[in-house]
Amino acid sequence: MDSGEVLDREGERGGRCSRFVARCCFSVFFTIAASLSLSFVFGLVALAIGNTSTSAPVSVPSSCRIISSSVDIRSSKVCELGLLNYKAKNVFYPLGSSRFRCRHDYYWASVFEVEYKEYFSGHLRHAIAEAPKEALPVDCRPNFDTAWVTKMKFKVNGTYSCRYSLGSGKADIYPDDLFNCVAKDPSKIEMVRRFFILFKKLNFSFDKEASGRETVHLVAGLVSGMWGNGTEILRYSYLEVRNEKFFSKEVAPKVQSRKEGAVAPLQMKPLTFPECGSGYQDYTPCTDPKRWRKYGNYRLSFMERHCPPIFERKECVVPPPEGYKTPIKWPKSRDECWYRNVPYNWINNQKSNQNWLRKEGEKFLFPGGGTMFPRGVGAYVDLMQDLIPGIKDGTVRTAIDTGCGVASWGGDLLDRGVLTVSLAPRDNHEAQVQFALERGIPAILGIISTQRLPFPANSFDMAHCSRCLIPWTEFGGIYLTEIHRILRPGGFWVLSGPPVNYENRWRGWNTTVEEQKADFDKLKKLLSSMCFKLYNKKDDFAVWQKSPDNSCYDQLSLDSYPPKCDDSVDSDAAWYVPLRSCLTIPGQNFKKLALKSTPKWPERLHVAPERVSLVPGGNSGGFKHDDSKWKVRIKHYKKLLPALGSDQIRNVMDMNTLFGGFAAALNDSPLWVMNVVSSYGSNSLGVVYDRGLIGTYHDWCEAFSTYPRTYDLLHLDGLFTAESHRCEMKYVLLEMDRILRPNGHVIIRESNYFIDAIATIAKGLRWSCQKHDTEYSNTEKEKLLICQKKLWYSKSSQQQ
Repeated sequence: MDSGEVLDREGERGGRCSRFVARCCFSVFFTIAASLSLSFVFGLVALAIGNTSTSAPVSVPSSCRIISSSVDIRSSKVCELGLLNYKAKNVFYPLGSSRFRCRHDYYWASVFEVEYKEYFSGHLRHAIAEAPKEALPVDCRPNFDTAWVTKMKFKVNGTYSCRYSLGSGKADIYPDDLFNCVAKDPSKIEMVRRFFILFKKLNFSFDKEASGRETVHLVAGLVSGMWGNGTEILRYSYLEVRNEKFFSKEVAPKVQSRKEGAVAPLQMKPLTFPECGSGYQDYTPCTDPKRWRKYGNYRLSFMERHCPPIFERKECVVPPPEGYKTPIKWPKSRDECWYRNVPYNWINNQKSNQNWLRKEGEKFLFPGGGTMFPRGVGAYVDLMQDLIPGIKDGTVRTAIDTGCGVASWGGDLLDRGVLTVSLAPRDNHEAQVQFALERGIPAILGIISTQRLPFPANSFDMAHCSRCLIPWTEFGGIYLTEIHRILRPGGFWVLSGPPVNYENRWRGWNTTVEEQKADFDKLKKLLSSMCFKLYNKKDDFAVWQKSPDNSCYDQLSLDSYPPKCDDSVDSDAAWYVPLRSCLTIPGQNFKKLALKSTPKWPERLHVAPERVSLVPGGNSGGFKHDDSKWKVRIKHYKKLLPALGSDQIRNVMDMNTLFGGFAAALNDSPLWVMNVVSSYGSNSLGVVYDRGLIGTYHDWCEAFSTYPRTYDLLHLDGLFTAESHRCEMKYVLLEMDRILRPNGHVIIRESNYFIDAIATIAKGLRWSCQKHDTEYSNTEKEKLLICQKKLWYSKSSQQQ
């Protein structure tokens, strides 16, 4: 082989090696270039999709009630590498010398705690709404003054249209352009420019200080971040398209009056409801002892309202006890009731020695005794009346009895012109409220625990506790602050039992005289700090009077305890509102709230109260018109239902009153009316109490705080027109059936749109109904449906 061939072979070998090295280099370069190019292209695609996708969780329209408001400082976390925010509103260009890539941008915001009804479960939920909800551009960002003015635009306890975000605890109650300053999304061209700068900075900054590991992390992070971000974008886009129709405005329609315009009546298929079973004869859905173990023992909060979720609601009719009889008529019922109607032997065995009640044959008898009035409730109230002369002359009209027993105190006061709300919690054995209502005495389930009682501020003329076992001085006196809130200025708080008269009673209280003296001194000091004064004291009674004006509160120092409440929570707000350890001070704009300034009973019944101005459009003229209107209506009702006004009807509920006109027009009848004001409606319950009537807040999407079979008559006026967008008609009527006595009546005044559907459901409840014209017989917009519930017995009890 000559030298030429050797050289040719060596040259060929060298060419192969160089081509191999070139191919290897090209492969490595191509892999890196392709990865970077693909990540760059994918990033551009992600940003393009991001500009067309949703930027927030799916939100649902609703109505939000503001519970509290404040102004606070907020912050937005902004980062130089803001790629995880796929809309990239707050992307800052990378700074090579920056050591920290994220920082907080601070700004002032109006912060609102709101309450809304969740669409799926029907439960009340709390959320936070902020204005603004992000850091706006510096040149138009609101300062503290602007945030404060914004807070004042939204009134506490007011209801506003809103949207809540699923699963986030956030809500929006204001338009995006509230501040005329919006953090706009960058344009597509701007986003491409930002991304190119960021991409270039990441991939061409491999200086000497950057290690290979950091370079790999940067590139890998960019690619994986773009991939994960793109996946999220596609998922959000899919959710938005899938839910666009479902979460349209039809989900929560605006409240519209069906009385206007010609609309075809609502049609409903016939329904039948099974029996609940004999174990549900005393079923109270929102205070069910079977569910107590799910809730905490702190301050007995398990006894408060805890309504079951929508998927646990019972769609059955509650049966009466075996052997149930038509209740005894008033006034005889005050002294006796049928044992089979409230068959609880436990209370008879435990309390018979105190003369609460005793069983004789088929009846329970109520001698009028009690722990603190062994000589009878009449003698007890006689002594109390001597201490509070206002009971005799009509000055004191409304009262609340906390821990009422079988409501003998409230029953005796009825003959003295005082209308009492007897309050007691649901329990396993005693059924105090059920006994009270069976006797024909006003009562409601409730407990002073962690939430406000469902009454407005400055309502009751008198509050009473007879050995009610409420620890008044514990937890910073928070229970007494609630009594202070609901008492009218100049109103009275009556306490009998420990530690009053401890000098003579301490031996029977399993304590020492020193301990009881210390407790009484502590109570007096606490009441004095709340501007109560000891009005009178004799034997087992101590009577305190709330300050009739604001002079005492004006002298309280900043470090006094309990402090004065700020205006962040409406003093009238009382539906699932937590108790507060502070004093609610009557507003200066109402000069006639005090007991001494309120007309005496019965004159106050027809005098327009000052608080009528709190109702939208409310004034003295509107109040008088409402008063006259109900006189005409009641006259018509009595023609259609002759039992109204007779001894056949004692316990009555007006399910959605405004000013209590229905109850006022029935004042001369032997009955009492529980006036219910919607917790989502106009705040008119204070007007009801100013008139000398009683009532409570309630949301008819939930069960009422009472036992089954406790009312003889239920009346509603346009309830479904106002609430059908929130509350399902079927469940409202089932609840009405639960609390209505067998042979009891229902008067439904409703838009013609709903009447036929209501009658269809009523038939499934075993009601007999008749449709009538209103007092204006020539109108077709509104009709009356008068129904009667039949007496029936459980099939299981009949088979035994």
